[in-house]
Amino acid sequence: MQSEHSHLARLEALAAFSGILISIQSRANGELSHRLNNSIEAAFISFSTGLIVLIFIALLNQKVRAGMGNLRRSLKNGALPWWQIPAGSLGGVFVALQTQVVPIIGVAIFSVASIAGQTAVSLFVDRVGLTGGGKKLISKRRVAAAVVTVAAVLVSVLDKLNVPTFSIFAVILSLTAGTMVGVQRALNGQINEHTKVSFSTSLLNFIMGTTTLGIIWIIGILFAHGHINALPGWNLLLYTGGSIGVVYIAFTSTIVQHLGVLTFTLFSVGGTLIGSLLIDLIIPSHGVGVSWYLVTGIAMTYLGVMIGGQSRLFKR
Repeated sequence: MQSEHSHLARLEALAAFSGILISIQSRANGELSHRLNNSIEAAFISFSTGLIVLIFIALLNQKVRAGMGNLRRSLKNGALPWWQIPAGSLGGVFVALQTQVVPIIGVAIFSVASIAGQTAVSLFVDRVGLTGGGKKLISKRRVAAAVVTVAAVLVSVLDKLNVPTFSIFAVILSLTAGTMVGVQRALNGQINEHTKVSFSTSLLNFIMGTTTLGIIWIIGILFAHGHINALPGWNLLLYTGGSIGVVYIAFTSTIVQHLGVLTFTLFSVGGTLIGSLLIDLIIPSHGVGVSWYLVTGIAMTYLGVMIGGQSRLFKR
């Protein structure tokens, strides 16, 4: 019994660590964008590195290739609607927004706002049945969770509203980024039912995200007087965003099987919020600081996630 508890404790610690990795990813992508002075190019580089890792995994792992075969068959026989395939494009836009706003408002506020966006849009996603399995009723607890997380965003920036250099627009973009992730996850859930392999679903996501970002980047170069920036040196930490995404996928697909979605989400979000706070305290972006308003907003965000999680527990 004691060994079982120790095993679960290790898995919970890994779930929290996966959340910390997401906060590190935000900082790495944001710093790359700052040095390139081009968020689309930074997002494209981040996605491309992740895609390279996943292609390498697919070449070595027959199950991943089999999952892509399952995907092709589901598309061919009409079991999977074609319009769900570009779900990865939403992830690409999310990273583009992430790389744009993190240097402006910091990792912590971005995390609080994006989690609020995810929580709020989950109500819409479940109500219209995007997750599969038909439309779902929305409980009062989940509405309360959405209200608390959105209120947490307001509390987090309360002391910055009168600061001329603070960008409310960046916070709105962070909320928007979160809604995109919420919709993407719902669509990925349906795609994964057909691939039956999480890495195959992720490979499709990275293909679509990289392609979307590449097209946007090329259009910017051709029609908006954009240009290709040289890589900002060989500090490998700047290019870890995509690889961290792949590691997170590996953690998710492995740990969720043992902990369940709810427990994994609670520990992962906790890790993301704590990691974001520590990053903004230790290695903040220029002009970014941590206040008690932000700390309170982080605590409120986790409370909102817990309330939403409890609603799923009571439904069982």
